[in-house]
Amino acid sequence: MTTAKKNHLTLSALAVQSALLSGLFVSSVNAAELGSTEVKYGGYIKLDAIWSDFSDGSLPSQHIGRDFYIPGTTPVSGGEPKDAVFDMHARQSRFNFATDTKLDDGSSIQTKIELDFIASTGGNERVTNSYSPRIRQAYVTYKGWLFGQAWSNFQNVGALPETLDFVGPADGTVFVRQAMAKYTIGNWSFSAENPESTITSEGGARVVTDDASMPDFTARYTYKADWGHLVVAALGRELTYKVATADESETSFGISASGRVNFGKNNLKFMLTQGQGLGRYVGLNAAHGAVYDGKDLHAIDSTSGFVAYQHYWNPQWRSTFLYSFFSADNDKDLLGVTVDPTESTTSYSANILYSPVKKLTFGAEYKVATRETESGAKGDLDRLQFSVKYVF
Repeated sequence: MTTAKKNHLTLSALAVQSALLSGLFVSSVNAAELGSTEVKYGGYIKLDAIWSDFSDGSLPSQHIGRDFYIPGTTPVSGGEPKDAVFDMHARQSRFNFATDTKLDDGSSIQTKIELDFIASTGGNERVTNSYSPRIRQAYVTYKGWLFGQAWSNFQNVGALPETLDFVGPADGTVFVRQAMAKYTIGNWSFSAENPESTITSEGGARVVTDDASMPDFTARYTYKADWGHLVVAALGRELTYKVATADESETSFGISASGRVNFGKNNLKFMLTQGQGLGRYVGLNAAHGAVYDGKDLHAIDSTSGFVAYQHYWNPQWRSTFLYSFFSADNDKDLLGVTVDPTESTTSYSANILYSPVKKLTFGAEYKVATRETESGAKGDLDRLQFSVKYVF
């Protein structure tokens, strides 16, 4: 059988069923046709070994901030410096399954579902090291429409740089997957997406509310050229706080510009986002969307961004150099004496990636990050990460 036939089999539904039952579907077969439907699967296996050194305190065992960098979790002044911690996991490994059905009118219906195991519960590191799969994406597309859970239309996934860390520019990128209805026509796309607000309460605690009467709305324009691409996206949303007798809402807006510029095989990726009440959309929720002062909601302004340059040393070796930042404009007059939210975070990272064969990558990455709160308390993170990744 030729390589082409191995990678793209045309089978009847009965033949596929027989192959499944007899165990003939092996990992080298990643596509099949069932009548007018093409079925594909893919994903990758990834092992991460992470050494983390916090300047002020540390994060407890199995804390999500030890699996990947989350800007708002870096401990700040007041914590006891401790020895560096070492973690190893394969939780970022993922699997996706997709279909593409051709219709009589020449259009098609496409579906995709994708799972991984990071940020999930269900296991321990004492005996089993088992973790529950979690849904990343699950959607159907038809004639320009997308229905289901996918990357937010406010985010440009194509601007994310290649890093060993799960997110990479966590301080400065929009990073959201959620349920939505999206319509794409030409270079434009529009969406209505799941709303949820994170609010600083009177006592200073984070309150997550899901009481908005309208979805979050986005509009996005994508320009593509030989040199790369540019994306401009806008977000409009309603922040709500309906707790006890409080029943407040506030309209907020944001805008983001991002893209990729090619220099031969090398590339520069970037993003700059500014708005009020962005909350969970940027910095992995490093700041809340608004503050409730006992009477009204006050949206929190924020600015964030990143720039990353990837250089190919030769066909097998490449590196990414990254700077990322987040800054929140907290109104100190609205904060109680016990409330000390994140004012800014920054991170720098550099990696070296080696692919001896296509789809297999060995890598090492060093990250330095700093978090500062409104009171001036600071904390640093030094992290060294090694990874092995195979894409199938």
